[in-house]
Amino acid sequence: MERVTIAQLLLDRIGDDRPGVRTRESCWTWDETVRESAARGALATSLRRDGPFHIGVLLDNTPEFLFWLGGAALSGAVIVGINPTRRGAELAAEIRYVDCQLIVTDSAGMAKLRALDLGLSADRFVLVDAPSYLDRVREHRSGEPGAGPAVDESALFLLLFTSGTTGTSKAVRCSQGRLARLAYANTAKYGHVREDIDYCCMPLFHGNALMALWAPALANGATVCLTPKFSASGFLPDVRFFGATFFTYVGKALGYLMATPERPDDHDNPLVRGFGTEASPEDRAEFARRFGAELFEGYGSSEGAGSVRPDPDTPEGALGRPANPDIVVVDPETRRECARARLDRYGRVLNPDSAIGEMVDKGGARRFEGYYKNEAAVAERIRYGWYWTGDLGYVDEAGYIYFAGRKGDWIRVDGENISALMVERILRRHPDIVATGVYAVPDPRSGDQVMAAIEVADIAAFDPVEFAVFLDGQDDLGTKSAPRFVRVSTTLPVTGSNKVLKRELQAQAWHTGDPVFHRVGRGTPEYVPFTEAAGHELDREFRTHGRARFLPGPDVPRS
Repeated sequence: MERVTIAQLLLDRIGDDRPGVRTRESCWTWDETVRESAARGALATSLRRDGPFHIGVLLDNTPEFLFWLGGAALSGAVIVGINPTRRGAELAAEIRYVDCQLIVTDSAGMAKLRALDLGLSADRFVLVDAPSYLDRVREHRSGEPGAGPAVDESALFLLLFTSGTTGTSKAVRCSQGRLARLAYANTAKYGHVREDIDYCCMPLFHGNALMALWAPALANGATVCLTPKFSASGFLPDVRFFGATFFTYVGKALGYLMATPERPDDHDNPLVRGFGTEASPEDRAEFARRFGAELFEGYGSSEGAGSVRPDPDTPEGALGRPANPDIVVVDPETRRECARARLDRYGRVLNPDSAIGEMVDKGGARRFEGYYKNEAAVAERIRYGWYWTGDLGYVDEAGYIYFAGRKGDWIRVDGENISALMVERILRRHPDIVATGVYAVPDPRSGDQVMAAIEVADIAAFDPVEFAVFLDGQDDLGTKSAPRFVRVSTTLPVTGSNKVLKRELQAQAWHTGDPVFHRVGRGTPEYVPFTEAAGHELDREFRTHGRARFLPGPDVPRS
């Protein structure tokens, strides 16, 4: 019988001697995992004060993170995963916003928090590496674990901050019932079984790891293996050490992995499959060839509304089929369903203006649980009784649905709409590009121009002539889609879940300490360094055409 709460799923694991949580150094059976969780839940209850029972967790992927996650489920607390890449005022604002009354961290995390005004006294911090910590936990071990009286399927369990790649982060509400339903749904979608060894290399403060890996592992009694942070060089050694059969990813992390040198024995590993989002078709195909495991590319968000049904005949680049008739692509202005996309032999959309629109779930308003203390954002998502994903997509003539980027990724060039995601996928074919972000920058006359930031291992090795030849050889790169500006970096800014932080790149535009090249001439593109003199000339052009107000600010002065 399916359980309706995470607490019930945990209690089902009492007496289960299969390994539940593993690191390279230690292992806990599922029975031990539940008991460790119950002790943390009891400790949290002893520290509870009036107000929302919200516990912030600022930790890497460690067993303590999972024990506190389980403890919150049993005690009725709410876990707020704190993004360790945040700093200063931004970090303080997020913590205060979600009303944390207790923060679980370690000495490294405390060093980030100590100088911040969080409105919390010293006794509101629990340091898991403090000498007295395990004694405090032992004091709260008693009897058989159980669930608190307020725990039911509607009980709020998680506040998940959105990635904030194109705007300010919001805290998504996730109940125990919703996460339990996802545990069963993702089991069916991606073939989770009890015998799985699940390698958790994506951060536990993000929905990717919790919804696609931890919850299904809990429902099936599979083993969760932890690494503190994702490491491209450490990925395969970890997979072999643990005997991992499943993992989750995001596109940029997979790009880093594929950029590691290939070895003759790469195929010698136990992986069977993986699940993730926003990986290029080329990286997915290359991963299967190189490592012998199938990747399931999904579509979803922390908000959870909207769904895609996998189909074994799904063409390259498509997500699958809409899960039900409520999943449609519409014109945001008219709310009419978009025309079916006509694709050429390269998979390029021939009718983007009529085919690409926003993906909506007409029934998703019933499933979306909202944002914490942000009714304006909720109202933006739920309009006319529909759930609006904020994502672009299209449906081809065979009924397959495709992701075309975030709504903020729409670039308007000479009156034509360009999908940033499509350009990113083309750029990722270049063997030296590890990661990329494509975004709109203002045109001095009207509309937008395309700018790309690319991450490479060695800036000095970047050859603008070879890059231009590469672009010219991509038959599916439209003439208006070729980047006008190219920023070359060895470290692009990313979110805590390894997504390229486009809003930061877009705000800087060509004002950056990284080398920038711009396209000149017609026909075969030529990329030349964007010099200070070229910058002054561009500024003058903006002013000449009365568009100086659109000039990006020089957040980082360019030498």
